[in-house]
Amino acid sequence: MRHRTFLKIAGFGIMLTAFSPEAATAVEKDRSPNVIFLLADDLGYGDTGFNGNKIIKTPHLDAMAEEGIRFTRFYSIGPVCAPTRASSLTGRHYMRLGMMDVNVGKLPKQEITLAKVCKANGYATGHFGKWHLGTLSKTESPRHKDPAKDFAPPWERDYDDALATEISVPTWNPASGAHKKHDSPYWHNGNKVTENLEGDDSRVIMDRAIPFIEKAVAADQPFMTTIWFHTPHSPVVAGPEYLKMYEEYTEGQQHYYGCITAMDEQIGRLRAELKRLGVDKNTILWFGSDNGPEGGGRPKPKYDAYHGAFYGKAGNFRGRKRSLYNGGVCVPALAVWPGTIDKGQTLQVPSSTLDYLPTVCELIGSEQPQDRPIDGESLVPILLGKAKERHTYIPFASTIKTSQLALIKGDYKLFTMPASAQGDELYHLHDDPAEANNLIEEHPERAQSMKADLKIWVESCRKSFEGKDYPEPYEQQGTFLKVE
Repeated sequence: MRHRTFLKIAGFGIMLTAFSPEAATAVEKDRSPNVIFLLADDLGYGDTGFNGNKIIKTPHLDAMAEEGIRFTRFYSIGPVCAPTRASSLTGRHYMRLGMMDVNVGKLPKQEITLAKVCKANGYATGHFGKWHLGTLSKTESPRHKDPAKDFAPPWERDYDDALATEISVPTWNPASGAHKKHDSPYWHNGNKVTENLEGDDSRVIMDRAIPFIEKAVAADQPFMTTIWFHTPHSPVVAGPEYLKMYEEYTEGQQHYYGCITAMDEQIGRLRAELKRLGVDKNTILWFGSDNGPEGGGRPKPKYDAYHGAFYGKAGNFRGRKRSLYNGGVCVPALAVWPGTIDKGQTLQVPSSTLDYLPTVCELIGSEQPQDRPIDGESLVPILLGKAKERHTYIPFASTIKTSQLALIKGDYKLFTMPASAQGDELYHLHDDPAEANNLIEEHPERAQSMKADLKIWVESCRKSFEGKDYPEPYEQQGTFLKVE
C-alpha cells in the first residue's frame, strides 16, 4: 500500500469533522482512491434525465445515477459561479474569502485547497475547463480591471497540469470570436492555446483531461482532477448533429438541450477511459452544478438562440440562479465509486460542495486543516451507509442583487433578507421542497434558534474575511455582507 502522508497544520478551527479510523478501514484498498469532480455551469435541477427531464438526453449521467448515488438535496452553496467554485475547493464558505460575486477578487494563496491537500499526499493534480477564481494572465483579462492584482491561475494554486479559461466561453467553437463579450482564451500552464479548439467545448476540455489521467496511471500515481465544463452557461451553442436531435423545438431550445447532450457524451467518454485504464473501481467520480439555471421566462424570438440558457429547469423548486431559494442552489448531483458505493441509491440527506474537501481528506487519510474554520463535513460515513444524517448545519449567504442569508439544519431551512422589510421564512424541506409553506408562525422558537446559529456563523465569517485565519499577511478583497 502507498504510504500516506498527512498535511500537518497546527491550531484548531470550528465546525471540523475529525478523521475517522473506522471509515478509513471501510474504504481501505490497495491504494488511496483517485478523485474526479465534474461540474456543469448553470445546469438546473430539472435539466437531466435522472431528475425527471423527459426531453434532454443524458444517458451517461442517468447510468451514473443507476450505478451510484443520486442526491436530491445537494447544494452548490453559491447562487452564482465563482463563489461556489471557491467553496468547492476549500470547504469554506466564500464569504470568508471575500469572493462574494463573479469577476471580483481571486482565490487567496493562503487557502488550503483540494489540490494542495491531494498534492501533499502524493497525488497528481489537474484542472480542466472554466476557472473563474482569478485571472490567468497578468496583462490581459476579459473581465478583471487589474489582471496583475487578481492573478491566480490554477497552475499557481497547486495544480500540476491545467487547461483553463478565466470565464465562460461559447459551448461550441469556443475560440471562434462569434460572441465578443465572452472572448476568454484558453491557457495551458501559462501559455495561450490556439490548437484543437474547434467543435464542442466539452470535448475540447476532455481532450486535455484524459491525457492527464493516462499519464498519472502510467506513472502509477493517484490523481485528483477538477473538470469544470462551461455547459450550459451562455453563450449556449450546440453543433449541427446535436441541433438535429432536437429539431422539433425552438432554436434556443435546440442549442440548450444539444449542448447538455454533448457534455453528457464526454462524461460517458471519460467513464469508458477509466474502465479501459483499469482504474474505474478505484476512482470516485462526482457530478454537480455550480448553481441553478439562468433566468426564467421565454425570450423574444429574435433573441431566442443567444438566450437559450433561459430554457433551463429548476424542477419544482422556487427561484433560479442568484437566489438562495432551492431553485438557485439545490442542484443535480451524483457520486459513483464502483464496488464501494452501493448502486442505485437516492440520498435525501442535505449535503453540499462544502463537504468535498472534508470528504477527500478522509478518503485519502489526510488530516483536515485545523488552523481555520471548515464549514463542511465528511460524507464518507453517509456514502458507505454507516450514517443516515449529517452533524453540522449548511450555511448560505449572498450579496447578489440583495443581501440574503439561509441555514439548513436537519429538515428545516431558515431564509432571511437582513436589509429587507420581508419577514423571516422557515420551511420543512422534506415535506415542502418547493418552499411554498412558510412555517415561521408555527415554529417561532426553532426559527429563533436557527437565526442565533446563523448570527454566530456570520461573526465567524467576519473574522475570516478580515484575515484572522492566516498567519501571513492577507490582502482583503470584496465587501462583507451587511447584517443589521
